[in-house]
Amino acid sequence: MDKHSARRPNVIVLVADDHRYESIRAHGNPEVLTPTLDRLAERGVSYQSTNIIGGMDGAVCSPCRACLNTGSSIFGATVKQELGDTVEKMTLSPEKRTLGETFQQHGYYAYAVGKWHNDTASFNRSFAGGNRIFFGGMSHHREVPVYAYDPAGTYSSSQRTVESTFSTELFTDEAESFIRRYDREDPFFLYVAYTSPHDPRTAPEPYASHYEGDRVTVPGNFLPEHPFDNGEMHIRDEGLAGLPRTRDEVRRHIADYYAMITHMDAQMGRLMQALEETGRMDDTIVVYTSDHGLAVGQHGLMGKQNLYEHSIRIPWLMAGPGVPAKGPIRGQVYQMDIYPTLCELAGIPVPASVEGRSMAGLMRGEAGAEERNTVYALYKDTQRMVKDGRYKLIRYRKSGVTGEGTDMVQLFDLLEDPLELRNLAQEPEMQQHIRRLDEAMQAWMRQVGDPFADSFAIS
Repeated sequence: MDKHSARRPNVIVLVADDHRYESIRAHGNPEVLTPTLDRLAERGVSYQSTNIIGGMDGAVCSPCRACLNTGSSIFGATVKQELGDTVEKMTLSPEKRTLGETFQQHGYYAYAVGKWHNDTASFNRSFAGGNRIFFGGMSHHREVPVYAYDPAGTYSSSQRTVESTFSTELFTDEAESFIRRYDREDPFFLYVAYTSPHDPRTAPEPYASHYEGDRVTVPGNFLPEHPFDNGEMHIRDEGLAGLPRTRDEVRRHIADYYAMITHMDAQMGRLMQALEETGRMDDTIVVYTSDHGLAVGQHGLMGKQNLYEHSIRIPWLMAGPGVPAKGPIRGQVYQMDIYPTLCELAGIPVPASVEGRSMAGLMRGEAGAEERNTVYALYKDTQRMVKDGRYKLIRYRKSGVTGEGTDMVQLFDLLEDPLELRNLAQEPEMQQHIRRLDEAMQAWMRQVGDPFADSFAIS
């Protein structure tokens, strides 16, 4: 038995930015190359329906990362902000013990690299060290303003450096160095958060030209324009392509998106190689996920400020000690369930502040282990969603702040219509499902303290 195997497993959490579930070859997409992620899925599991809860701000990255790192829904994860406030990053609730904080309290050395996109105080209580730390929301990938870990938590502008190395490589360089140089007896918790495949999608060669020509097809739910005002038609993301959208322009955007993903996949392959070469692969749990998904021409949209599957459904791949090589795991789960699942796998008690629940039993196929019968998502004061594994209800309303948006109901049958193209809300035989899901949505909104719980009722 080597020196690494007689202790709790190391844990590596890899977080992408804007990576939707279907943009991985192991998830059935033959166009995108993701050999590292494919091997991770083969060695372990991939939850097929992992859902974000969303957020109350256009920068969806920030609240989603807050939910991931606190194991909580958005109304519990962060300090309350007023709707309409523009915030670059959110403040995690001091009452919520973060994922890194919990692992530290149980003997782990917690180290972070890359994007945090929340307040510096929560970062410092989450990690004992780190480097190449990015607190912003986005930047040019060759002009990344980063910090070294500051024990005092100051992170002043004078401490910031701007790096010219491509962000994905910059963060991987630091993470790989950490793995190779780590010599403590304590297990490590390594959090690596990329800014890819978020725009600007400027992958280096040979990745940038790999998807040129006819290698990429336009998605089946491509639309030139979204059919109605969803309350967020003028945000920056929706200006990334012209209106009406054209198939050629969307194809180019998808090619750039896939190039970023394949480049990131190759960089993560370096981390897997470092684990192999340091003898740590067999005693390290590796998790891959994303903050949220993204539209790239689907439904005529170019952003993540919507509640369609391409934007709320994310990857959750996991392999390592305690994780069976079972591949796809069916059942609805939340992004916030990652936190308690990792705790169970590491033999760590789940803090009382965590709202998520462990899905380790579901992964192992244990009797009584249940998926979530219903999951919910939200965006600002204009969109709410509930789905039960088959039927999905999205409720839209006009914003009380901006006046934008439309009073609208959508109902999709995800088994028959996974691309969400046929709205069944006006079908007489579907009214029972609308009433049932509407009641469930109202109950959830009240339970989590949604301030608009009385504003979205259909009946």
